[in-house]
Amino acid sequence: MGEQRANLRKPPPVAVRPSPSDPRQGVIRFGAVTLRCALGKGGISAFKREGDGAAPLGRMSILGGYLRRDKRFAAPNRLDLRAIRATDGWCDAASDRNYNRPVRLPYATSAETMRRNDSLYDICLVLDWNIRPRRRGAGSAIFFHLARPGYLPTEGCIAVSRRDMARLLPFLTKRSAVIVRR
Repeated sequence: MGEQRANLRKPPPVAVRPSPSDPRQGVIRFGAVTLRCALGKGGISAFKREGDGAAPLGRMSILGGYLRRDKRFAAPNRLDLRAIRATDGWCDAASDRNYNRPVRLPYATSAETMRRNDSLYDICLVLDWNIRPRRRGAGSAIFFHLARPGYLPTEGCIAVSRRDMARLLPFLTKRSAVIVRR
């Protein structure tokens, strides 16, 4: 019984590996579940740099995230998700003092728009890549979000279908680990 309680407190890691046939697509293992995902157009990199399009190799935690309440993504969750506003952005300008941090749009330098028209960020989980410590140019806006049709490559994020995100979300917590391997 104690072992079962321990397993409930600490979810299994979200283990991500590239597909053998295409390094821009991947496979997620979460306990006994296997899911398809999209990866960065640059594949996976151990030396992540801003703009390289690669998903970073390594272990990341889920810090929280964003949710489009108007899009009715109704999966239960145990994460700190806030409603996306039209003014929500994420700074991706390596020389800016707010690099790899949330910002208010419009923003003077380059920033990712969080409230998108293409539904990719209807549910968007922020991964702790390059957050603390933050290194200029080491990559920004690394998210776990919804995939484009056909699992087209991302700009360096991990993306799954809406259905698969709804399957995963109830089990994810701030203690969940996303582990990207080669």
